[in-house]
Amino acid sequence: MKITDILPEALVVPALQGQTKEAVLRELAEQLAALHPEVSAERLVDVLWERERLGSTAIGDGIAIPHGKLPGLKGVLAAFGRHPQGVDFESLDGKPTKLFFLLVAPEDSVGLHLKALARVSRLLKEQAFRNQLMAASDRHVLYEIIRQEDEKY
Repeated sequence: MKITDILPEALVVPALQGQTKEAVLRELAEQLAALHPEVSAERLVDVLWERERLGSTAIGDGIAIPHGKLPGLKGVLAAFGRHPQGVDFESLDGKPTKLFFLLVAPEDSVGLHLKALARVSRLLKEQAFRNQLMAASDRHVLYEIIRQEDEKY
């Protein structure tokens, strides 16, 4: 699975505006729902919050991978957002979270969900890649950086 198979350029948000964890989750969910009418933004926010209650999806190094499952999806969907200043996302390292990969999978697809999480985690572990994402000037450049890194694996 390639990230670019599930992440269209239109769902790359170069400057998230939300100043709280809830606002960032809502902003990403609304972006995804706008492009995928089969997804209810409200339901997606609820699912993401259910997962966050189990423990923050902010894994440190300025990264969060909010994720969940929704019934009725045909495949895994993704959105990416960058928050230049960072947001308190209750990260494991206590630092602000700046890079967000939202993943939502069909309710009955454990394998696809885990593959997508593993793929995103592998990409984001490279400091140089994260630095490139933070330095990118716009949506298209961000998407190209993700696409090029995705091609390496």
